[in-house]
Amino acid sequence: MLKKTYLHVFKIAITVFTLMIMASGAMFAAEYDLVLSSYSIGDTRISGSAAAFEYFKEMVETRTDGAINVRTFYDSALGGVPEVTRQTREGKTVQSSVSYAGVFSGFFPKYQIMNTPFLFDNYRSAWDFFDSEYFEGFKEEARKETGLKILGIFDDGGGFVAFTNDKWLIKNPEDMEDLIIRVEEGNAAQVTMVESLGAKSVSLPWGDVTTALASGVADGQFNAPYVNSFSKFWEVNDYSSWIQFTFNSAIWSISDNWFEQLPEEYQVAIMDTAKEAMIISRGVNTQQCMLAWEEAQDNFKDTYLATPEVKEQWKAALRTPFHKWIIEDFGLSEEFVDEFWNAASEVSEQTSYKAKIK
Repeated sequence: MLKKTYLHVFKIAITVFTLMIMASGAMFAAEYDLVLSSYSIGDTRISGSAAAFEYFKEMVETRTDGAINVRTFYDSALGGVPEVTRQTREGKTVQSSVSYAGVFSGFFPKYQIMNTPFLFDNYRSAWDFFDSEYFEGFKEEARKETGLKILGIFDDGGGFVAFTNDKWLIKNPEDMEDLIIRVEEGNAAQVTMVESLGAKSVSLPWGDVTTALASGVADGQFNAPYVNSFSKFWEVNDYSSWIQFTFNSAIWSISDNWFEQLPEEYQVAIMDTAKEAMIISRGVNTQQCMLAWEEAQDNFKDTYLATPEVKEQWKAALRTPFHKWIIEDFGLSEEFVDEFWNAASEVSEQTSYKAKIK
């Protein structure tokens, strides 16, 4: 009898505790929903952006005592990048998202400058530039023009790109002649760079790339080593060359209209957490890129990593035609282009200097 009484009391206690938890949850119900959409995979072990977003979710919810409820969606579950970016600007159904550089340039044309060949010497100089005072001004201009507040710039797939192709090993700029290289749809900057080297460009959506390489519609393509590895391009191409001639980036933004309606302490929580999340992303993405390049060496018939001297040859071959295209055809001012390039160069020099004195 005593045992049954204890059991009854225990059940009552559990019920009361459960009701207390439910009441507590009601007391701290979210005041704001922050829907975050990404086109990348949601595996935090191999995706730097996914690792960043899950950290962002946990810390923003904690730092606002649950007032902001962050919901993350991956693999373009909420729609294509252009449409989701438009929804983000409105801030009603999607409050934050990641955009390809090509798509974001449609909202903020000056972002095309990020396609500049050899804009950065290495990962550290790229990150230092994205964290620089100059780039803060660039982001502020983008916010005013688009209504999208940039929270961070991801190394898309690992940033620096590598060629793959099935004809021969690319080492020097002359090796590009007569190759057919896939470029992103609507990316005129990539067309300019590829064709200035004597190759032919073919514009294809991402979903058609492997088939195009296998069928000969394209001889090759370029992406960061992680993307090449994830896609197993060695099954349709024999060679890979990590020339690192341009840096693929992805833009993480939040609706400025939605953000400005938040209490100041919540705004601070979002901005501080986003900065921390970017550090996590950079570590994961760089590690995956290095591992992917090792995997490329094991699986492609032959690979090549460009030396600093060879990179200078590529830079000399690409910078002039790109400079002409972005000013005369795309329409950016020469003053802005030179200013942006000089700012990136100064950051790279400072980064190199810091590395030497440590």
